[in-house]
Amino acid sequence: MGKVTGFKEFERELPAKKPVAERVENYNEFVEHYSADKLNKQAARCMDCGIPFCHNGCPLGNIIPEFNDAVYKEEWEEAYLILTSTNNFPEFTGRICPAPCEAACVLGINRPPVAIEEIEKHIIEIAYQKGLVKPDAPILRSGKSVAVVGSGPAGLAAAAQLNKAGHTVTIFERDDHPGGLLRYGIPDFKLEKWVVERRVQLMKEEGIIFKCNTEVGKDIKAEELSKNFDAVVLSGGSTIPRDLPIPGRDLKGIYFAMDFLKQQNKRVAGIAPEGEDILTTGKDVIVIGGGDTGSDCVGTSNRQKAKSISQFELMVQPPAQRTENMPWPTYPMLLKQTSSHEEGCERFFGINTKEFIGDESGNLKAIKVTDVSWETDVFGRPIKFVEMVESERELPAQRVFLAMGFLHPQHQGLLEQLGVEMDERGNVQATEREFKTSVNNVFAAGDMRRGQSLVVWAISEGREAARKVDEFLMGKTALPSKDAVSMFA
Repeated sequence: MGKVTGFKEFERELPAKKPVAERVENYNEFVEHYSADKLNKQAARCMDCGIPFCHNGCPLGNIIPEFNDAVYKEEWEEAYLILTSTNNFPEFTGRICPAPCEAACVLGINRPPVAIEEIEKHIIEIAYQKGLVKPDAPILRSGKSVAVVGSGPAGLAAAAQLNKAGHTVTIFERDDHPGGLLRYGIPDFKLEKWVVERRVQLMKEEGIIFKCNTEVGKDIKAEELSKNFDAVVLSGGSTIPRDLPIPGRDLKGIYFAMDFLKQQNKRVAGIAPEGEDILTTGKDVIVIGGGDTGSDCVGTSNRQKAKSISQFELMVQPPAQRTENMPWPTYPMLLKQTSSHEEGCERFFGINTKEFIGDESGNLKAIKVTDVSWETDVFGRPIKFVEMVESERELPAQRVFLAMGFLHPQHQGLLEQLGVEMDERGNVQATEREFKTSVNNVFAAGDMRRGQSLVVWAISEGREAARKVDEFLMGKTALPSKDAVSMFA
């Protein structure tokens, strides 16, 4: 343990952000870095608990007290090796993870938790600066080949681990560049794309093959994949968005959030977007959905200079602090103020959208809404909502973005051709421990298997699925499990 009294001496402090007026003028990342002294003090706050609940809070099982200790001692190679023994892509999670590890931090019982996510980001960026991050191609190849469908975080993680085991890995991606959600779903102001490209280039140097602009099930038949590869990993994500089929849905000006975000990410990358331009400049914008995707629409609309921006959430406003139904160390559902909200947004909770209203040309001009109250069970969980009397009203809107989550992966094409079984939610059926589908050599990981979730869960799923694929191909595996962490992952 670096500094026994560190948690008493130093308060939690996050890096500074560029001023709102400056950052909304571009799509660059705006969170600054710690000074060496501040990084040392934040690492010193870790108490090296007898039972570090942060391990359990992290879906990857990151070895957090140990890498905090190495950071405090400025042992950068040691910190890098500890961090990457469980996490293939800390440069991603250090930027966009909601940090469930911090919610489980023991110090967080009665003090602000350790700034684990920021420390993680600093470790990997310092490792890159010091030349510690190098291609690590396997010395021997197994002679086995694996196809990974989808280059999002689950697919990238599965590919990295399987390549490490010596298999020849080919990643198929239907978009023009690899990265999936990382590339085209998350705005550049949260994750600049050179960060993704830097990691993809490293993976190419390690021997992983990327085939973009290739949709399996369309450009390549699924049976060819099963026949030409010894194993297949499905990691295409949950891509069918939840719709809002109310009167006026066919009006012009209503879009799914991901169509809006993907188009802007392409503009930033200098790629001409296809189809109709989706822009919010000078428009009244309403984002329906209170999650991170909705928040990303808010931040993007601010940068496009929207006239006004509102974000709707059907549920009531969450509490600011833990309640008796959210005991430590569970992940609490608290009111979250994102950087996009800081930039300007009116937030509405307990509001239900009833109808989209258009003008004589078929363009959206307003929406009809009502306020709602929720009935809850004995545990405080919402059961059903009731519309409040005389709360119906119209709000101006020329752009609406539907950010209400995703239902399941695309069934047409690849999944239908493979004939894999689906679960009751429409996801690919594969058990959590085995990750194997109903088709013998086909495995599934990430959102395609578990449903819409976090990037950190996708990475965890990809790593765990890779173990099972390696075991299927070789009869045994030396790849690590998060249940038995190895320093030599």
